[in-house]
Formats: sequence, C-alpha cells, structure tokens
Amino acid sequence: MKSITTILKTTLPAMALFTLTYCTTANTTGTDEKIFIVGPETADCTGVAPMKCLQVKEKESGNWENFYSNIEGFTYEPGFEYTLKVRTEKIENPPMDGSSIRYILVKEISKVKK
Repeated sequence: MKSITTILKTTLPAMALFTLTYCTTANTTGTDEKIFIVGPETADCTGVAPMKCLQVKEKESGNWENFYSNIEGFTYEPGFEYTLKVRTEKIENPPMDGSSIRYILVKEISKVKK
C-alpha cells in the first residue's frame, strides 16, 4: 500500500496543472475587454445605408479601420483622439442587419486634442 505522501506527490502536480489549465481557458461568457484608439475624424462609410464611421485601431502602429457599431456610454467629439477600454459582449440573436457584438465603454483612458 502506498503511503499518503506518495499519493500526494503524484496527484498534487496533476491537480495543480488542471487548476491552471482551467483558469486560463478561453472566456466562455462571451465577454472580453479591448483597448481601442479612436481617431479624431469620422469617415464616410456604408452599412445598411450611408453613414459616418468612427476610425478605430487596436494598436498604435495599426491602420485605421471603419467602425460600424456604436460604443455604449461613449460620446464622440470630433478633433480628439481617444484611447478607450471597451468591453465586448456577444449578442445571442442579433438582428440580420446588425452586429453580433455589443461594445460598452469601461473607461476613457485618454482624450487628446488633435
């Protein structure tokens, strides 16, 4: 019969590995947080109809991209570049002409006049 210390020596590392793996698995709630850089100007774009899109990038070195959604809780002011922390949530049954992701402002990190 194995002693209790031998059992602990073999099962404890396996339990620790399982715990670490469980804690680092992908987020299953459908929410995530991102940092967005929002440009000082909007651009003409076409979604369902012609509209103005925010110019957004996720990295300082990235290219500006049209952002077709809105960010709940964020009020855009032309002429300023923003750095925002944004939470994303998956929408279960999105409208056919709408985004499947909801964007919610967590924090305005910076607002710089450009």
